[in-house]
Amino acid sequence: MSDDLLFDLPATPRIPVAGSDRAFPVRRIFCVGRNYAAHAAEMGNQVDREAPFYFTKSAHALCLTGGRIPYPPGTGDCHYEMEFVVAIGAPAFRVGKAEAMEAVMGYACGIDLTRRDLQAAAKDKRRPWDLGKDFENAALIAPITPVAEFGRIGDQRIMLEHDGAVVQDARLSDMVWSVPELIAHLSGFYHLAPGDLIYTGTPAGVGPIRPGSRLKGAVEGLTPVEVGIAPAE
Repeated sequence: MSDDLLFDLPATPRIPVAGSDRAFPVRRIFCVGRNYAAHAAEMGNQVDREAPFYFTKSAHALCLTGGRIPYPPGTGDCHYEMEFVVAIGAPAFRVGKAEAMEAVMGYACGIDLTRRDLQAAAKDKRRPWDLGKDFENAALIAPITPVAEFGRIGDQRIMLEHDGAVVQDARLSDMVWSVPELIAHLSGFYHLAPGDLIYTGTPAGVGPIRPGSRLKGAVEGLTPVEVGIAPAE
C-alpha cells in the first residue's frame, strides 16, 4: 500500500487476448441500448433511429468467462443479454465513420446481465438504470480476438444457449447502428481511449436465469463466453 493512501483499490480488470501473452486492461464499459429492432419490440419499445443511446457499467462489473458466479443480489428476475463487444485500442475523439474503425483493437463475446425487475422499476419512475445494470459480475466477457484475425464485421451469427437450448439467434448485420456509427457517435461525447469497451446491444430472446443455469454465447469467429449460475450469497 502506498504511504499517501488510506487503502489500496482492486487491480484494473484485464481481459486475455487470443494468441498473445499480453492482456487488455479495462478502463470503461459503454453499453448500447435497443440496437436490435426485434429486441426493442419484445421489450415493448421502438428503436430511436435519430441516434443511439447508452448506459455504462463500471470496470469492476467485468467477469471473465469460464467460471461460476452467484445469482445477483437484490433481484428475483435477472436476465441474460448476449452481446458483440468492441475493444478500443487507440484514441478516438470526434471521429467520423470513415476513420472510426482505426480505433478498434479487437472483438469479444460478452453477456450483459440485467436485474430486469429493478430496471423496470427505475423506468416506471423515470430514474436511472444503474441498479438494474451496473453490479458485480454483470459484464461477462471472453478473450479478445484481434481485428486482423476476425476480419470485417458482416452477417456473422450471434447466438446464446441457455442450458443447451438456443434462445438468442441473430446476425451482426441486424444491428440498427453499425460499429463505425457507434464509435463516431460516442466519440462526440467522450474521449474514447485504449481500454474502453463497447457492448453493442442484444438480439431478441432475452430471458431469466436461475441458480443452476448455464449460459454459452457465441459469435462466429470469436471465443465463446460461458458461465454457470450458483445460488445467491
